[in-house]
Amino acid sequence: MGFNNWNTTNCRAEFNEKMVMDTADIFVSRGLKDAGYEYVNIDDCWAKTSRNAQGNLEPDPVRFPRGIKFVADYVHSKGLKFGIYTSAGTKTCNTAGFPGGLNNEQRDANLFASWGVDYLKYDNCNNQGVDAKQRYTKMRDALAATGRPIVFSICEWGQNKPWEWAQNVGNLWRTTGDINDSYSKMVDIFKKNLPLAQYAKPGAWNDPDMLEVGNGGMTATEYRSHFSLWAIMAAPLLIGADLRKVNTENFTTLLNKDVIAVDQDTLGIQGKQISLSSNKYVISKQLSNGDYAVVLFNNNSSAQTISTTASAIGIGSSTSYNLKDLWSKSTQTTTGAISASVPAHGTVMYRVSKGVRTPPAAGTHQVSDLGWDSATSGWGPIEKDRSNNTQAGGDGRTLTINGTTYAKGLGVHAVSEITYYLGGACSSFSSSVGIDDETANGSVVFQVFADSTKIADSGRMTGADAAKQLTGSLANAEQLRLVVTNGGDNINSDHADWAAPTIACG
Repeated sequence: MGFNNWNTTNCRAEFNEKMVMDTADIFVSRGLKDAGYEYVNIDDCWAKTSRNAQGNLEPDPVRFPRGIKFVADYVHSKGLKFGIYTSAGTKTCNTAGFPGGLNNEQRDANLFASWGVDYLKYDNCNNQGVDAKQRYTKMRDALAATGRPIVFSICEWGQNKPWEWAQNVGNLWRTTGDINDSYSKMVDIFKKNLPLAQYAKPGAWNDPDMLEVGNGGMTATEYRSHFSLWAIMAAPLLIGADLRKVNTENFTTLLNKDVIAVDQDTLGIQGKQISLSSNKYVISKQLSNGDYAVVLFNNNSSAQTISTTASAIGIGSSTSYNLKDLWSKSTQTTTGAISASVPAHGTVMYRVSKGVRTPPAAGTHQVSDLGWDSATSGWGPIEKDRSNNTQAGGDGRTLTINGTTYAKGLGVHAVSEITYYLGGACSSFSSSVGIDDETANGSVVFQVFADSTKIADSGRMTGADAAKQLTGSLANAEQLRLVVTNGGDNINSDHADWAAPTIACG
């Protein structure tokens, strides 16, 4: 999530140091940072049209008189991150002929790292016919060699089907050509990106290009559709408008935290098309706490009723469901029908949750066999019966603490919290806890809460510690909360295992 100047400025003179610094200020002052927007990125035209005598890129002295590092430092001072642009060719895409990165990958990566760059958009112009995988992999390796974490955005326009090969090369890859500020182009890109859901996962995303919200070429209704569709597709949300000029209505769209939460959900699933009839789309996205998001998108020039069911979107059976409209904020209950009158070019977006929660049945239960109410993890998804491992879901290993393996449990990464509904039906909790053997450097604290009462605390644990047994009373508790903190330092390598967690109920 963040900002890129290209959609609003192209290569015009208003793209300069002041605009970038003003954007960072607005991120903080108007709540964008708090809503999750983090990256302030600059695009083409930041550099001189030739390299210096040492072969290095240099910033345009008119646009950036105090240099790129000065701007990056300013962005960092706001608690934000800074991104830059170049092309995987001899020149970038602008006709002025700014030098590209082809055959200068390590030189440019080193320079970017020295400036404090956190994000690189790597374009596809003037590529001399060199194989795309070769060009982008070479820059991936150059960035890695700097030792600085830099998000790698592959911008080869979907020409070589990057969704089939780029998961191990970049963090996001463009699936289409460039967007523009028109409803028809936005929908065209949406249609091309939507079928690629199977390729997206945490840390590796289909990118349907930047947002146009606020640039003026669409109605407020169409911009809400744009934002909703990008969110249900788990797309990067990079604002492409000059935030100094965006009106209040469109700014409110960009700040919709309920919609942002769908986009940023830690499960990392891209929404899938459930139905399409007469230009009426139903798209469903599973969320980490067991809820589902559903978009009813009307690609018609008149209002339409769009309908689906809880069963069709995949949430599972319940006697009732709660629907929260993420734009109007209204709520309703249903026994399964999901329907709305949707305006022309408009979208209704619901968060759907099961309305009646049933407490665990009498007996002893492995917690990893239960469905949670909510779940967050500091790195990657929470894994059931396996370790946290990397950002990808389902790639964990057998839970292992200090050489002891466990068939059942939860693999998380600090800072994390998982909650379970008990309904006062359970009496006790027990689990072995510790740092998983897949990493040696973590330090965490495990805490167990019955409602707001802490019933167990592991104290600070490191990878050198054997598993500790935590137990506590759940008598009359409505909720069980399993919390892992970072041990008071950072969250590096904090791969934490709740091994064989059980609850006794009835």
